[in-house]
Amino acid sequence: MAGHLALRSTEATALWVFLRPTTANLNLKRSAGGNASVSVPRRSIRTEADLPEITLPTMLYRLIFKGYYNRTHELQLYEKQLYGPMFKVRGGNMQTISLNSVELLEELMRKDDKFPCRGDMTVWTEYRDMNGLGYGPITEEGEKWYKLRSVLNKQMLQPKDTVKYENVVNEVVTDFIKRICHLRKMSSTGDLVPNMSNELYRFSLEGISRILFETRIGCLEDEIPLETQNFIDCITQTFSYFLIVSLLPKWTRNYLPFWRNYISGWDGIFKFACKLIDRKMEDIQMRLDAGQEVAGDYLSYLLSNTNMSKKDVYGSLSELLLGGVDTTSNTMMWALYLLSQDPKAQDTLYQEVKSIIKGDKIPTAEDINSMPYLKAVIKETLRMYPVAPMNARLLSENNVIIGGHFFPKKTTFIMHHYAVSHDETIFPEPRVFKPERWLRDGREQPRPFGSIPFGFGVRGCIGKRIAELEMHLALARIIKLFEVKLDPKVGEVKAVSRNVLVADRIVNFHFLERKIITT
Repeated sequence: MAGHLALRSTEATALWVFLRPTTANLNLKRSAGGNASVSVPRRSIRTEADLPEITLPTMLYRLIFKGYYNRTHELQLYEKQLYGPMFKVRGGNMQTISLNSVELLEELMRKDDKFPCRGDMTVWTEYRDMNGLGYGPITEEGEKWYKLRSVLNKQMLQPKDTVKYENVVNEVVTDFIKRICHLRKMSSTGDLVPNMSNELYRFSLEGISRILFETRIGCLEDEIPLETQNFIDCITQTFSYFLIVSLLPKWTRNYLPFWRNYISGWDGIFKFACKLIDRKMEDIQMRLDAGQEVAGDYLSYLLSNTNMSKKDVYGSLSELLLGGVDTTSNTMMWALYLLSQDPKAQDTLYQEVKSIIKGDKIPTAEDINSMPYLKAVIKETLRMYPVAPMNARLLSENNVIIGGHFFPKKTTFIMHHYAVSHDETIFPEPRVFKPERWLRDGREQPRPFGSIPFGFGVRGCIGKRIAELEMHLALARIIKLFEVKLDPKVGEVKAVSRNVLVADRIVNFHFLERKIITT
């Protein structure tokens, strides 16, 4: 198997805007003629000229020669020490503003546009335009995006909607547990599961495909179907070439292979996704022709209860699929790693799970609400290893003041989530795994914007509740059945940034079977 996603699209854009020219110009005189949305005495206004500055050559030097190219999350901490909570990155016509403090992050998010924009997604939209495909929640912008999200949000974001998927998720979790048991038996020690990141990727892709397309695609079988494997390879191929085709000028596309490889990856992704959607459409039509009621989950809802066009369904579900894999798989891997390194925390979690899930009972979404430590483990994991260590925001509607500085519309901001979630003034001992930080037992709660792994507001992650449900149900059952220990041969695992934070090595775990006492 090709492995997990190399890049997550929306977060890859955040790195891209460091390196690609934008139209933003933070010259106060030039913007003064515009319709400013802020009213501040001119004397008190500071501008980008007052901010510390990193030039593009300095940024590239640190990425390439100082070894930060795969540790951009650690670079955030380094630059925060040097430049403070807010600074600018400039190169030619390119200008971005980096935010490193919880106060600035909250201020920006609360002044967000009505239709928030993550940044330039031209390289994604080009493919869709070339092939007559609709845009999805990642690529669409403006009022069209808002209307699309309003449709897609239904049956996805409300707690009552999420409960509907518990049986579907548990079905996939059951097969994942069976796979773990199979891999244990195949190992020389009888309890080792190799390359856990790979296994969790397979679990996550199977789960999100089951929810979105209402079908299984065979990721948890001993041998993945060829069609599914090709689809996985295409995902990896697309994201492997995303950044390089974003940076190269268009004239190189006729001479270098990168663009062709990038497009080929998208071809495979849409071919697979569209085939599953078409199959479901045929099933629905057959039911309607037979006078039968159309029953089903998310895809059935989109196809039979909305006015979405076929091409918009293609675009939306493909993007939801791509955004829904690494959130679950990477967070689960880091959670297991952290628990394996902290036996006391793992035992605390086990005792909680055991007290709620009696005997061989399969947990429900309602059971999860009775397990605050389980939720705290996932929250703390996401704080330490945020799925998106940085993200971008292009304020396109109004001028804005952030941190006492005036910025005209079209300013691009980079939000350094990793630096914020590792700020010791917000999270004492930020590199220490402390799930109890999140317990509502009378202790002071962390700042709300200190850790926002799923984003904030109307542009927050549409699949947040589904991802949480998958992680909670899967982790509860794993810990109920097994004590998880890191294979000593693995050594210390560190995070590397491929814009999502992944392990710097193959991670193997020993799954030691617990004795289950039935009651």
